[in-house]
Amino acid sequence: MNGRNAPAGRSYDAVIVGAGPNGLAAAITLAKAGRSVLLVEAKRAVGGGARTAALTLPGFWHDVCSAVHPLGVASPFFRAQPLDQFGLEWIFPRFSLAHPLDGGEAVVIGPSTAASAATMGVDGPAYRRLMSPLAVDWQKILADILGPFPLPPRHPVATARFGLLALLPASLLVRIFFRGEKARAVFAGMAAHSMLPLDLPATSAVGLMLGLLAHAVGWPFARGGSQSIVDAMSRYLRSLGGEIVTELPVSALEQLPLARSTLLSVTPRQLLSIAGERLPAPYRRTLERFRYGPGVFKLDYALDGPVPWQAEACRHAGTVHLGGDFEEIRAAEEAVWQGRLPEQPFVLVSQPSLFDPTRAPAGKHTLWAYCHVPAGSTADMTAAVEAQIERFAPGFRSRILERHTCTAREMERYNANYIGGDINGGAQMLSQIFTRPAPRLDPYATPVKGLYICSASTPPGGGVHGMCGYNAARSALKRGG
Repeated sequence: MNGRNAPAGRSYDAVIVGAGPNGLAAAITLAKAGRSVLLVEAKRAVGGGARTAALTLPGFWHDVCSAVHPLGVASPFFRAQPLDQFGLEWIFPRFSLAHPLDGGEAVVIGPSTAASAATMGVDGPAYRRLMSPLAVDWQKILADILGPFPLPPRHPVATARFGLLALLPASLLVRIFFRGEKARAVFAGMAAHSMLPLDLPATSAVGLMLGLLAHAVGWPFARGGSQSIVDAMSRYLRSLGGEIVTELPVSALEQLPLARSTLLSVTPRQLLSIAGERLPAPYRRTLERFRYGPGVFKLDYALDGPVPWQAEACRHAGTVHLGGDFEEIRAAEEAVWQGRLPEQPFVLVSQPSLFDPTRAPAGKHTLWAYCHVPAGSTADMTAAVEAQIERFAPGFRSRILERHTCTAREMERYNANYIGGDINGGAQMLSQIFTRPAPRLDPYATPVKGLYICSASTPPGGGVHGMCGYNAARSALKRGG
């Protein structure tokens, strides 16, 4: 259903604002529980951070934000839904990740810890000792950490093993476990997904999580693009009786139909604007102190052939991390956190068309790349990003047919939840992991009865996993909504 107005004269058990993966997950969870559900989206199509568009040339399909989905395939919410029956198909590259080094070598992650360790030289045995137990216990670990932290943990041994390591700064973890540069470099790249300086506590958490998921389930693409995920979720929601209205921006709760529960997939800044004076003053002050993270500069390419990587392993990996050794990545992330543009940015690259022929015309390819920049940056980082790609793939520039750029400021205009270009819904610092957006026993419930927040600004944070929406919906159901 499209239109500028919500259904007149109707009331619902639940109204959800924001039709990204979390809003859709909340709507599905409530609809499966037999509740009447209306999902409202400001854009013309559902998607949020999981949209796919023709950004460059006809026939080339690019993921606008999220592209690779280890948490999507591993998430307890997604694993419980029959989305394959509604058109979702996962594609698994041979390697989840390749991290090239100067000189033509590359470190590989996935599918097994043994295969990965074999590319790490002297640190291979240490890597296996670190990651193998975590990969074995991945379902127990995810059950405890993809939501508000349960006390006591349901799986205390597995969760403690992960948690004690995850609390370490990435810079300290690599000093403890690794002696050579290969393992240090590849772990730095995975930890840098946190968009935090690698000397901060808990930056090991993201690196460990991405590593264990690579070994346990892989880092897949959705066939046809990330839009396929939310399209399948939308079809499933409608099959459950849920309603979807698009092109309806919401700036105040009064715009919405009557509902027993209202769930907002927004960040604290929009929650303050939409709910206004209904929120108690102490809660408002806490939301005003919520800290957002750095932004991203994004590039999408239409290419006339595959990227000419020096390292053969990179040609078989869905994701490639470009940043050289540990110290180079560490310096780049520190510069961004301090508000400076890095001269040699850490660049994340995804090459879906190597594995999914629906993304580009025959013989052609797409490439997805981004780097971290200070929040709100309007800088064009094209030259710096391409220099990093060319460094490990000489001749890359000659393959470019067309490029599309998106600064951090433009990323926020694309999605109002990306404050300053922050795609994680807030800085994922130790102080904002389980207590986002405010320290509460139930972080999804606001002090206003029947009003909830279900965006990536709640635990477990950013990523296409649906768990923020799922957890918020469960909170609403528990409270009688």
